[in-house]
Amino acid sequence: MLPTPFCVKKGKIIMRLPVSCVMAGLALAAAPALAATKAPAAKPVIERTASSPTAVIGSTALVPVGSKTLYLSGSTASPLDPAKPEDFGDTATQTKSILTKMKAQLEGMGWGMGDIVKMTVFMVGVPDKGGHMDNGAMNEVFKTFFGTAEQPNKPTRSTVQVAALGRPGIYIEIEAIAAKAP
Repeated sequence: MLPTPFCVKKGKIIMRLPVSCVMAGLALAAAPALAATKAPAAKPVIERTASSPTAVIGSTALVPVGSKTLYLSGSTASPLDPAKPEDFGDTATQTKSILTKMKAQLEGMGWGMGDIVKMTVFMVGVPDKGGHMDNGAMNEVFKTFFGTAEQPNKPTRSTVQVAALGRPGIYIEIEAIAAKAP
């Protein structure tokens, strides 16, 4: 059994209290002082890193617990002219079409391109690149949507070459994950 603390005044015991009462009293007495010195909690944010300031994409995106997450299904380009439904243009034109549609979709939901934390890009090899994907053209357009003065965030991204996509003439499909911190 723990000894019961007591207060001594001029050699006389004034009061005996159980240890639990003394500890509770100390905690209650200290609470206002601790609350006054405690800094306000910082609002959670999505933490992003890049391998270098000139990197086209982010290296990491740490999404805090409690964030909202939005998954955008893979999207392909719209035809350049509705009268020619099989003409989607080159890789750069298709990339711009997809990212423009994605931006409009996000903005219509109250989100933005800066909320995207992860993208997966599927690309088909193109004839003028000897059957290889035109990653350079895609990146040039990508830089106009991400890492700009207007929208500085860069999502993490994987880019893979695939044998084919859903329709002939489609060179690129992009899917994305967006997140908003609580």
